[in-house]
Parts: sequence; C-alpha cells; structure tokens
Amino acid sequence: MTIRHTILVVDDEPHIRRLMAAALTRAGYAVVDAADARAALEALRAHRPDIALLDLGLPDRDGLELVPLFKQHADTTLIVVSARDATEEKVAALDLGADDYLTKPFDTDELLARVRVALRNRMTRGGGASALVAGDLRVDLLAHTVTRAGQEIHLTPKEYTVLAQLARFPGRVITHRQIMAQVWPDVAEHHVEYLRVLVRSLRQKLEEDPQRPRLICNEPGIGYRLRLSPEAEAG
Repeated sequence: MTIRHTILVVDDEPHIRRLMAAALTRAGYAVVDAADARAALEALRAHRPDIALLDLGLPDRDGLELVPLFKQHADTTLIVVSARDATEEKVAALDLGADDYLTKPFDTDELLARVRVALRNRMTRGGGASALVAGDLRVDLLAHTVTRAGQEIHLTPKEYTVLAQLARFPGRVITHRQIMAQVWPDVAEHHVEYLRVLVRSLRQKLEEDPQRPRLICNEPGIGYRLRLSPEAEAG
C-alpha cells in the first residue's frame, strides 16, 4: 500500500490555494486547505499533516503568531510561503521555528522541490539512517536508545527529548525557544534556566568531561548544537 503524505495549505487567496493544491495533488500528495488561522489550527489538529505551507498574511491573525503554535506539533514540517520578502520577516519566521521560507510569487516546480527536500529531511530524521555516532556514543533516534561502548545510558524523557532535537539537526544551532517549546510548551521562554539545568544533567551522563563539553555545545544567548566532530568546544 502506498502511503500518501498529507500537505496542509494555508492561504487566504482562493486562487493560490487552488494553484498549490493542483500541483501537490498531481505530484501524488493528499491536500488539506485552510483560508484563515482558525481553520488552519483545526486542520493541524485533525489531520496531523506531514508538511504545512503557511501564508503570513491571514485575515484573522498574523501568520507569524502561528509559527510557534504549529511547531508545537513536532511531526509537522513548516514551510512559510509569503509575499513578505524583507530579510527581517524571514529571520523572524525562521527564529520562531519555521523550517523553510519561500517567497511569492513562486514557481510550482520550486514549491514541489522544497516539499521533496522537507520530506527527505523528515525521513532522515525518523527513518533508517537515524543513528548518529560521536566517538563511542551512539544515539539511535529510531530505537530511542543512547549507548556508550554498547552500554545503554538511561535518560529521563525530558533529557531524551532535548538530545533527540539536537540529534535531528547535528551541527545546527537549535534555539532555546525551539527546545523549550517541545519540552515545556506551557513555560515562558525566559525560564531558560530550566533548560540549562537539564543540559547540565545531560552532559554529566554523556560527556567524558562535563566541564569541557565536546558533544553538546553552547551558543551563548541563542541555544545549543550537537557537535559530532572530535574537536573540543567549550560550552
């Protein structure tokens, strides 16, 4: 049986929704659409789409406000598709957690290419090539296990959630906001000390020298990244 990926199209312009829906349907995807923020959030909960294509200029709510709400659904990849082409708008959307940003007017071939890339990234994060190795440490995202030299390391659910987020994007900085939205969705971002305590505990379990971390590296004032190279980096 062929599994069809579901794409949520959120745009207040009917002709844009029709254009994207037609291109996506021809490419073999199942399409759900929404014309405003309220309908988009309902569709997100009801259909749990693989990918959401989100316009920012919605009639009932600014699309930027929806980005962190969408990202609370960790299984949905979010691509902003908007006529707003200012750098600060793109940075704001990406900082809030969007996975990609496509500017209108767009070519449907490019839209489909962005969707294919997003789906490949999802499969890499959750499919067969999901084990990451750093020295004798192995993080298997498929099996939800962490081992060192073949011995399993016990992590709490919150510790594993943080590590898995970093492991899905090795080498990429994951912001405090993005991590906390997954671990403590109801806690304000300024309580970043919760995250620092959790990372300190993770380092105690994973690092050879927790005082000089080589695996979970700190980007001051921004977030953390998982470093898979053998070079040491203070955090």
